[in-house]
Amino acid sequence: MSESERHRIERVRREPRRRELVVEGILDLSRSMRRIVFRSDDLHDFESLGPDDHIKLFLPGEGSADGKPLMRDFTPRRFDTAAGVFELEFFLHDAGPATEWARQAGVGDRISIGGPRGSMVVADDFDWYLLAGDETALPAIARRMEELRDRVPVHCILLVEAPEDSFDMPQRDGAHVQWIYRAGRVGEDADLIGTAISTWELPEGDGFAFVAAEARASQGAREILAAKGQKEQWIKAAGYWSALAT
Repeated sequence: MSESERHRIERVRREPRRRELVVEGILDLSRSMRRIVFRSDDLHDFESLGPDDHIKLFLPGEGSADGKPLMRDFTPRRFDTAAGVFELEFFLHDAGPATEWARQAGVGDRISIGGPRGSMVVADDFDWYLLAGDETALPAIARRMEELRDRVPVHCILLVEAPEDSFDMPQRDGAHVQWIYRAGRVGEDADLIGTAISTWELPEGDGFAFVAAEARASQGAREILAAKGQKEQWIKAAGYWSALAT
């Protein structure tokens, strides 16, 4: 393989379509994370190539002021097109329409999704991976851990409120999972994630870093990784939410 073909990052676009799902099962992974399993015949041609893809969840109810349905972005945690099974994981935070729906959801309830509109496909040929984020990123991080090749070194930095909010991540050789806790320190996510990344030693070889959290925390993590010598084209730092908008 030539140097230009290694570590390829490709964007794939697709036309999204709406699909109707029915709740089949509910499992609480921790105090604040709930997995909901859906079933649908509409999933036969569903495609999600990137572990941090996003679908739109169309929430039932009155919708927004402009008459459009309320929508929220979620990572497809796991899916089986042959079996018609689809899983999402919900962070049950203090408020919000998606949290409220997930708290009240029951077997047989119906909801619809759209997308994903596209995928960022990262070649699984890096020497190591760093996966970091807060509660909103845990489904994407867990899915990426499951989909990486066997025995590749993976370091995870996972921020949650307290030990009661942690849960078993996918088991794999070469993975190290580091839980860090907010413990009531509201507004300090950037410092907590930044400190954990600062004290982590960048491994030798080529690595890919994925960070998803509050916008300021993700941007700070990008800057820290770049200062440590990580190539910026091999960093994906996504702001999954903004403290300024809450």
